[in-house]
Amino acid sequence: MDNRAEVREFLMTRRGKVTPEAAGVVGGSNRRVPGLRRSEVAALAGVSVEYYAKLERGAIGGASASVLDAVAGALHLDDTERAHLFDLARAADGVPTSGRSRRRSTRPGAPRASLEWTLAALTDGVAFVRDQHQDLLATNALGRAFYSPVIGDGGRTPNLARFQFLDPAAHDFYPDWDLFAEMCVAIMRAEAGRDPHDKGLQDLVGELSTRSEVFRRLWAAHDVRTHGSGTKRFRHPVVGELTLAYEELAITAEPGQILMVYTAEPGSPSAVRLNLLASWAAEADPASTAPMEQ
Repeated sequence: MDNRAEVREFLMTRRGKVTPEAAGVVGGSNRRVPGLRRSEVAALAGVSVEYYAKLERGAIGGASASVLDAVAGALHLDDTERAHLFDLARAADGVPTSGRSRRRSTRPGAPRASLEWTLAALTDGVAFVRDQHQDLLATNALGRAFYSPVIGDGGRTPNLARFQFLDPAAHDFYPDWDLFAEMCVAIMRAEAGRDPHDKGLQDLVGELSTRSEVFRRLWAAHDVRTHGSGTKRFRHPVVGELTLAYEELAITAEPGQILMVYTAEPGSPSAVRLNLLASWAAEADPASTAPMEQ
């Protein structure tokens, strides 16, 4: 990915989202930009117009942390967007981000036995491991039943982004499909900023950009986000609608991989349906947790 282009588009799209009113500047008439002018961002950040214009052209290498902080404040960046700006700056300086080494595009390896044991021990919720490419690497037994529309009949490693944008079944599985699409792309954008040399992610972005107009539009928006925690709605073909809380946990032994756990509020209709799904899974496949097909 072209770092200069990434920086340029990110700063321009963020600038376009900040209204003069929100920034506390006099808007004036005959404005030709939807958000702030470059001169206004420069004034708010305390840098010269020429220097900010240089940054927005993508020449962010060598920018100090104080300047980046000032620009982030002027553009009203949230924590994830601020971290993304710093990731882009470190990439421009040739500094590795997030402690990850540069990766070649390789097939995902089998999960460690201890990680499989951990997944198997989580029996009351949906638990799975995914990597920075949105590959679904391993699940517990309930997770395998829950993600049956994604996993299908096997074959290549299931991928949450491909399912989201290329499989019509995703519109049934995700009642809030548009929201899920935005979240998926924003998470991938943040990953691309952390490691712009990730060949596997580049290939996935290229594939989805070629095959999905919605993905192309969302990718061009340069929105970023982290997952963390929250709630999501699903519509499972076996038990119907589920509202589940999620917690995302980083797997420190495998940089780039996360453990996601979905649970239902105790006593809720979703908890009843999740228990039904667990019973259905036990009858359909009594085997213990297994890694995804490689």
